[in-house]
Amino acid sequence: MATTPSPPITQSPPPKLCTNTPNALSLLPRCTSFRGLKQIHAVIIKTHLQNDLNVLTKLINFCTQNPTTSSMEHAHLLFDRIPEPDIVLFNTMARGYSRSKTPIRAIFLLVEILNSGLLPDDYSFPSLLKACACVGAEALEEGKQLHCFAIKLGLNSNLYVCTTLINLYAECSDVEAARRIFENISEPCVVSYNAIITAYARSSRPNEALSLFRELQERNLKPTDVTMLSALSSCALLGSLDLGKWIHEYIKKYGLDKYVKVKTALIDMYAKCGRLDDAVSVFDNMSGKDTQAWSAMIVAYATHGQGHKSILMFEEMMKAQMSPDEITFLGLLYACSHTGLVDEGWNYFYSMRDKYGIVPGIKHYGCMVDLLGRAGRLDEAYRFIDELPIKSTPILWRTLLSSCSSHNNLKLAKQVIEQIFELDDSHGGDYVILSNLCARAGRWEDVDYLRKLMKDRGVLKVPGCSSIEVNNVVHEFFSGDGVHSYSTDLQKALDELVKELKMVGYVPDTSLVHHGDMEDEEKETALRYHSEKLAITFGLLNTPPGTTIRVVKNLRVCGDCHSAAKLISLIFNRQIVLRDVQRFHHFKDGKCSCGDFW
Repeated sequence: MATTPSPPITQSPPPKLCTNTPNALSLLPRCTSFRGLKQIHAVIIKTHLQNDLNVLTKLINFCTQNPTTSSMEHAHLLFDRIPEPDIVLFNTMARGYSRSKTPIRAIFLLVEILNSGLLPDDYSFPSLLKACACVGAEALEEGKQLHCFAIKLGLNSNLYVCTTLINLYAECSDVEAARRIFENISEPCVVSYNAIITAYARSSRPNEALSLFRELQERNLKPTDVTMLSALSSCALLGSLDLGKWIHEYIKKYGLDKYVKVKTALIDMYAKCGRLDDAVSVFDNMSGKDTQAWSAMIVAYATHGQGHKSILMFEEMMKAQMSPDEITFLGLLYACSHTGLVDEGWNYFYSMRDKYGIVPGIKHYGCMVDLLGRAGRLDEAYRFIDELPIKSTPILWRTLLSSCSSHNNLKLAKQVIEQIFELDDSHGGDYVILSNLCARAGRWEDVDYLRKLMKDRGVLKVPGCSSIEVNNVVHEFFSGDGVHSYSTDLQKALDELVKELKMVGYVPDTSLVHHGDMEDEEKETALRYHSEKLAITFGLLNTPPGTTIRVVKNLRVCGDCHSAAKLISLIFNRQIVLRDVQRFHHFKDGKCSCGDFW
């Protein structure tokens, strides 16, 4: 248990119980600021009631209702004036700290009251565990000790203790431990289901989250707005449009669309499932819009390649006198990056800090690196990372490495890979990008060296995987499936599709297959069975003519599949919406929304 001491409890005269309600206390319900509270406290001191237990309790309650750093410091000073505080007062303090910017102080205060002989009760543990969850992995050890303490006191089966334990382990990236807690609840209610569903959704495990969502319904438990937030988030991660639409109907039927956060989650879900028009419709029909709703719409336009609309949306947001947040600027920088607006990107980057007081985070820096890299300003991007006020991360360097690949700059890529390997040498994609660059330059010895290095270090290449939802079932395809399978309907259909594409000018880009020992025919076969083409072909076979085909890929779409998708949209009069790891591509009438700038 953490033992860093708080200031010692100050011994003062025993508090006196006052039977008459002081006039000063009657002002508390109308008090709206910490400054006002201090004025009331001054009156209390003048009337010699500063040691009255009832007075101190009410002042502490006020300070902890909407905790700030100042109000919690004042509450702690008042708490220290009480020689023998009871567990109810401690719980009030712990709840305040758990919702403050210094949640770990709840644990320090626990050490104090344990030394004074008090024991926590079933109201204490939810706040204490929440405090550890707010700190994150750094407080996992304290959280585990609290878990053991709850077991020792026989409180581990308490529903609210279990729920906060689930949240604690989830926040510390131990979803398996969270699931074990959930499984030990004899009669889980909607609150405990919400906790575990949220845990899976935040851990990017949407299938498990949605499975539990269905289980909740089978138990005839009524989902809440919290349930819907996690379910919609899971649909967004999977690109599961049909289930997302069903959840939307449920939300409308049971009046859950009155919550702004639920509508914001709907915007995010529709945008990530490729239905930008539906996202716009939800936004336009909102009676009240907060910063998060505006930001969700700005991000939606940006990821769908409509950067100029993101900027127009931001201007409307300013006219509505809404304050932007870090997500707003993330969407704006993303929009500039994917439309080549370098100067505008710099302007937004500087204004978020200088005008709005928002400190850039690692994702904002990543967007700036991507913006410069896509524009071919690779040396500037390198200097940008090198001069950052924070420690650079592998993701920032990987963003630049990707740009080096796009602009075929092998020399800089080698410098970047050195920076990456100093931080993390376990990511297969790094080796593949540099290996492909070396292959394009005819540096086959370097290619062999990198492949051997991967093998020696036990690094695996992440296989390309594309998914498509048909009739409420998500089908996954991995690159190369067609090569290793027998003559299936899908394989035959894809073979015939490629023949049709060649008749209208498709030429497989075998330069994208970097194996020096492979003949062109083998390279063409490898390209043919990329996961994107398999998923699109499956969609052509299993959806009605004229309907939109929606595909989600785990990696960046390859150039050959991008070219093929444009022709498929033209030949079959289909709109194809392909979501890769970076953005959306809308293929229609032989063109892509990205304008071949991706």
